[in-house]
Amino acid sequence: MTERVPPRRPATFKLTDPSVVLIDSDESGSSRPAAQASATASSTASAASSASAPPPRARIQLAKEAEPPIVAPKPPASVINPKKGFRWGTLFWSAAGGLVTLAFWLWVSKLIEDLFAQSQTLGTVGMVLALLAAGSLAIIVGREAFGLIRLARIEQLHARAAKVLETDNRAEAQAIIRELLKFEHPNPQLARGRATLEKHIDDIIDGADLIRLAERELMTPLDLEARVMISKAAQRVSLVTAISPKALIDVLFVAIVATRLIGQLARLYGGRPGALGMFKLMRQTISHLAVTGGIALSDSVMQSVLGHGLASRLSAKLGEGVVNGMLTARLGLAAIDLTRPLPFDALSRPVLGDLVKDLLKKREKDE
Repeated sequence: MTERVPPRRPATFKLTDPSVVLIDSDESGSSRPAAQASATASSTASAASSASAPPPRARIQLAKEAEPPIVAPKPPASVINPKKGFRWGTLFWSAAGGLVTLAFWLWVSKLIEDLFAQSQTLGTVGMVLALLAAGSLAIIVGREAFGLIRLARIEQLHARAAKVLETDNRAEAQAIIRELLKFEHPNPQLARGRATLEKHIDDIIDGADLIRLAERELMTPLDLEARVMISKAAQRVSLVTAISPKALIDVLFVAIVATRLIGQLARLYGGRPGALGMFKLMRQTISHLAVTGGIALSDSVMQSVLGHGLASRLSAKLGEGVVNGMLTARLGLAAIDLTRPLPFDALSRPVLGDLVKDLLKKREKDE
């Protein structure tokens, strides 16, 4: 019969102990029978010497855990993108625009030739006027392109910052902050915030925290000023709507104030939109309102309106003034989401209910 090896008692040891041996997991399984056989064979020899010499320290063997096999991820199934056909509409409008430009150029050159045929003085005056018109048109086109480029940069910064808040990429956050500092450099109101960011841009480890710091330092004064702008525009619309005699005047005034408000908010956050930029912002603002629910009123807003006197708030002209003021405020809030270079994360988003409370307080003072 084979001798049974007594179980080992629990003991503590250090990994730096020379009696600790690290072996592979496959070797540990094959070495156990051999170790047991050798222990049985040498039990008689060790019994004789155990009485005269202290027993040597046991040798501890640690087996490496087998690492799980690395399974390469399967490549995603290829998505077959539909082939885009040739854009005949783009070709048509490009060709039509070229023809109109050539026709206009031929008309101007023919006009100048006729003026020179009539008189040298008239030809010179016509040439100077044509050059002034061409130079002015080039400047206008350049300003429009510059405004569209700045609006596109704001959209890119907003999207990149939102992605950094999710991925916490420090290198990308530092790149965004440096670009944002250059973008907001002309604004003297943000001098202190720019100095703080330049001081701590290399000290913060987390990219998301760096974006939040930039939002607190740069966007706080701009958000406060934007709220004041929206409140004043909403109060102005509410007052004019309440005293205007015709609905057409109300519509025109609301459209003018809303367009002016969107332009002011865009310039406040660093954009410089021209005519095309304003058209783009108006279209995006209306689309944003459609996506976010239009001018749907929340419970807090309805409580604010109904809590200040049902008869006076829902009367004919006063009710129209409050509703038009809330519409203007809603347009302003949507414009903030489109013109703000950083998403709302560290700071709270302006709420329509707070603006409505300011509007109703103003109406109470007027009454």
